[in-house]
Amino acid sequence: MSSIIAYCVVSLHDIAYQEVFSLWAVSPLRLGGLKFTTDDVGDVLSISGVALCIYQLFIYPYVEKACGPIVLARITGIISIPLLQSYPFIAMLSGITLYIVISIASILKNIIAVTITTGLFLVQNRVVEQHQRGAANGIFMTAMSLFKAIGPAAGGTILTWSQKRMDASFLPGTQMGVFLP
Repeated sequence: MSSIIAYCVVSLHDIAYQEVFSLWAVSPLRLGGLKFTTDDVGDVLSISGVALCIYQLFIYPYVEKACGPIVLARITGIISIPLLQSYPFIAMLSGITLYIVISIASILKNIIAVTITTGLFLVQNRVVEQHQRGAANGIFMTAMSLFKAIGPAAGGTILTWSQKRMDASFLPGTQMGVFLP
């Protein structure tokens, strides 16, 4: 059960992040966004997708065998906190530097999300006996789907709310927008 709950929370966070990232990237500079075009966002996400495929096929299996899925999920979860908090500072960059740094950050965030979800999925399948695996995976996927259905609405709401509090003293503006999802 604990792996199902953790998987659902990570799925909610991941889908909310995906929603917030796209909206934040096309937001105007005065709201803490990047003022990217949708083509720019698509380019960043396609670069992340290619890197994610390479990571899943060639790197993850070796790292998972060396560390184990739980340790790997913990490490990547810890790394995600400073990474997500760096996004408002990344917005201060411009030009090709901004494009390169935001692409790297997007790659890292997607690798972190995939590492955690894959690790939790492996844990869940290893602890359930063979004859109960289908039922467990059905519950796992149903719960995850419910959380992913909530994600876009939650992400959009959080981003809108965070852009209204640009002058707050604690986690102003987009800092709150990237902290919560």
